[in-house]
Order: sequence, then C-alpha cells, then structure tokens
Amino acid sequence: MLIHSAAQLVTLTGGPRRGSDMNRLEIISDGAVLLEDDRIAAVGESALMLARYPNAPRLDARGRVVMPGLVDPHTHLVWAGDRAAEFEMRLQGKTYMEIMAAGGGIAATVRATRQSSRKELLSQTRQRAARMLAHGTTTAEAKTGYGLELDSELNQLEVLLALDDEGGLEIAPTFMGAHAVAPEFNGDAQAFTDAICDRMLPAVRAWWQENAAGRPLPFVDVFCEKGVFDLAQTRQILLAARALGFPLKLHADEFENIGGASLAAELGAASADHLVKTSLEDIQNLAHSNTVAVSLPCTPFGLGQCEYTPAREIIAQGGLLALATDLNPGPAWCENMQFVIALACRAMRLTPAEAICAATINAAAALQREERVGSLEAGKQADLIILQSADYRNLAYRFGVNQVHTVIKKGKILVNND
Repeated sequence: MLIHSAAQLVTLTGGPRRGSDMNRLEIISDGAVLLEDDRIAAVGESALMLARYPNAPRLDARGRVVMPGLVDPHTHLVWAGDRAAEFEMRLQGKTYMEIMAAGGGIAATVRATRQSSRKELLSQTRQRAARMLAHGTTTAEAKTGYGLELDSELNQLEVLLALDDEGGLEIAPTFMGAHAVAPEFNGDAQAFTDAICDRMLPAVRAWWQENAAGRPLPFVDVFCEKGVFDLAQTRQILLAARALGFPLKLHADEFENIGGASLAAELGAASADHLVKTSLEDIQNLAHSNTVAVSLPCTPFGLGQCEYTPAREIIAQGGLLALATDLNPGPAWCENMQFVIALACRAMRLTPAEAICAATINAAAALQREERVGSLEAGKQADLIILQSADYRNLAYRFGVNQVHTVIKKGKILVNND
C-alpha cells in the first residue's frame, strides 16, 4: 500500500533524540510511505513515490499529517474496578500517600483485581486497550502490580499476553510485583522484598519460559518511594531481576527524592519514570546514561498538583526524555496520548515537536524497541497514524477531541474515523 499526498510526513528518522535535536522531526512535505506486508519499504516525496511504484495499491492521505504510531511506555493497563470515591477524597484534601496508608489507593485495586476472574480482567483491559488504539497509540508498555501475590500477578501477565496476541495494541509487559507491600506482610517491606527476590522472580521467569517461549522477558519495575520500597530494597529487587535476565524499569521521585533515578542509571535500566522530585545531580546521571527519563504529566494533573517533571532541565542536560500516560485506576485514568502531548506543552513547556519526539521514538527507546517502532523508516514495523489535520502542531494546540483519522498497525488499517 502506498500512502501518498501527506501534507507533512513526520518520519523522525535517525533514532532517539537528546537536547535540541528533539525539535528535528524530519518532515517530508507532500510525502508518501510505501508499506509491504507489516513493514515500511520506502519513504519519500509523493511525486517520486507515485512514479516509482505505479502498481501499488494507494491510500490518499488528502493533505493530512502522516506520522509514526504513538508509543506509551508506562501504563498500568490491567486492573479491575475503579476508585472514583478516592478522587472525591483527594478533592477534600487527602493526599495520595494518606489514602494509600488508610488501605485505599493501590491496595483497593489489589482487592478488586484479586477477586476478578481472568475473563473479567481480559474484558475490562481489552476496552481500555481499544480506546488507546483509537487515539493513536499502537505500542504500549503494561504492568502487573495489582495482585502482589504470585498467582494473581501471573494471571495479569496471562491477560496481557492474550491481549497482545489479539493483534490490536502491541503490548510490552512488565512484572511489577513490587508495586506496594502485599497486605499479607503487614507493612513489612523487607520481608516482602525478600519474598519477591527469593520466590516470585524465579517463579515468573520459569512461568514465562513455559508460557511465552520466544518472547523477550518482561521488564521488572519497582515503586521506589518513601513508605513503599526504599533505595536498598529497590536495589535488592532490581539486582535479583537482572541476575535472572530481566530488563529493568523504575518508578522514581514521584513524591520524594531518595535517589531512584540515579540507581536506574547506575543499573542500566531502560527507564526511570515519574521524576517529579528529581534533583539536578540525578538528572545529570540520567543524561550520562541511556536510561530514558519518562515523564507522566497526567499523574500530577490528576492529583491536582502544580509540580511536574523538570523536563526543560532534562533536555538542557542532554537526557533522553519520553512521555507516557501512566494509565491507572487512581489519579490517571487516561488512555489518550494526544492529551499527554497537549498537557506536556502547557505544564512542562515542551515544544510540539519535542512532545511528539517524546511520544514516539524516545518512548520506543524506553521500551528498548526503537529499532522496530517510533519512526517511519525503511525496514521498520508499519505502525503509523493519519491525523485529521495538515499540521502536526495541532496535536499540542488542540485537546479534548480525538485528532486521529486512521490507525495502521503492522500494515493493516485497524481504525478509520470516516
């Protein structure tokens, strides 16, 4: 299929970007892209491509933007129930950590998720994944973490694998048994840390080898935060995971700065995520590594906070910056990366080009999939979206409506908003 007559073909060729290069989108005016099966075969100007491939089936972009599918590198996609009551509590002045300490927050979702069957979990998760795809996200990371015991965590992994096999939204799974201290451990974070390292991680690896042979191992993530897992416990879990061959991710500096971002850089984690309270020293350590700094602006927005990731400083120091929704049942029930782009420009002063870079090729790097997705280049997976408009800046300028006209995943049209 030859997609032609794009007002702007946003290619983002050349790999993940740092610093001022994030403003370089490599746009081809009146561009075209040739798809062969599930791959991109060529990109170029429409006149040249139409002459070079006269017999290819054609799709007229009609003067719209054609760009890579959006990549969401941090979600908690699989859960049961909702926490609408907690939203009201936050409006009345309760903090996230106060709600969590009182048995709400993650613990409330853990109860609902443990009580749900795999069929119920799959049904609820599939609906969220469909909304993500409809809004232009073609690849997403998705964490477990609402079970906090082995069987429930494996159940969530099974749901994610089943959903990935359905062929819509492509999912990069993450095991996050260390999302909170399991209720059975009565607040003893060290005992739960030992259980994760000694029993859960080896069991997850064995289960994966039996049930997901041929797929890369899932990431392992830890909520490194005061009152959850401290720096030493986080290090213990990540080192145990790395020894078993798992790639690493890390929740860091959401509420307090305790050194999680620097630990992520030290251990070669794929990403350090949240980064609201991150110090200049931590930012510099990230900048001197290949660990991607993933900002989740929907979370402070959902919590009614005024402090966001210091994105301008991360860019100034030369860090790799990505954006994600943090889709979860608490403060950030948002399946829409378009809104994340718009919010990042307003709350963190990103340019539209920087935000799009952070939501495509840099986000792919946070999943270690930058060689496959995140840009429009020959040989890469044919994941792309066609916007309703002729100017990529509308993704940041407009908000509250779906600006995606067409979603193509692995060369197949999955969404068409005609």
